[in-house]
Amino acid sequence: MGLLTGKKAVIFGVANEKSIAWAIAQAFRREGAELALTYAGEVLEKRVTPLAESIGVKLVLPCDVSKDEDLKAVFAELKKAWGGLDILVHSVAFANREELKGSFLNTSREGFALAMDISAYSLIGMVKEAAPLMMGREGSVLAMTYYGGQKVFPSYNVMGVAKAALEMSVRYLAEAVGPDGIRVNAISAGPLKTLAAAGVGGFNQIAGHVAEKAPLRRNITQEDVAGSALYLCSNLARGVTGETHFVDSGYNIIGL
Repeated sequence: MGLLTGKKAVIFGVANEKSIAWAIAQAFRREGAELALTYAGEVLEKRVTPLAESIGVKLVLPCDVSKDEDLKAVFAELKKAWGGLDILVHSVAFANREELKGSFLNTSREGFALAMDISAYSLIGMVKEAAPLMMGREGSVLAMTYYGGQKVFPSYNVMGVAKAALEMSVRYLAEAVGPDGIRVNAISAGPLKTLAAAGVGGFNQIAGHVAEKAPLRRNITQEDVAGSALYLCSNLARGVTGETHFVDSGYNIIGL
């Protein structure tokens, strides 16, 4: 018996084999969960479909998380296929590339709204649709965040503000759905070479600094994050909600 045997999980945000969401998908599958994956647009469909097939995932659904009708359609499909849902993983973020370098003062009104909508509001939209499917099943929701939502990092800019909004949303959502037995948590992962990280101007500088200064003197791996995701979405974490759990080799405890 795996930790997630019999559980149904939907994962938003697999972009390629380096994605944190992909490492989580593999770990969940290994522990017995039945999975659904989503993709945004045709380019990602070509990447996500073969990955899904490689671990026997049959439900691969299109979803633009900035559209309420897309979110509704995904959860309607899950209801039809499964009748209910146990786990939701939100590993989605976006900001315009030109705003992830240089000064934070360059943030445009449109760019701010876009980053907030896709990186933070989408979690609220997802939980709104997922909560009815999680009733009576001790559901678990997990979002991915980064320390740049709490402290200033070079070039992280508007994404830092969006992650701060995401982390606060996790707390408010935890309170909103807690009476229904649903838990909502976030993992704050250290810097990882993913498609998302490639867009951040100061990424290599940040990763080098973390490897030097973090207590474990190394950067994390996707598998490190997947292990914590497994814990937070399983019954081992039944009493844990509203938390931002750091998986960053301890970097966040260091002052100087």
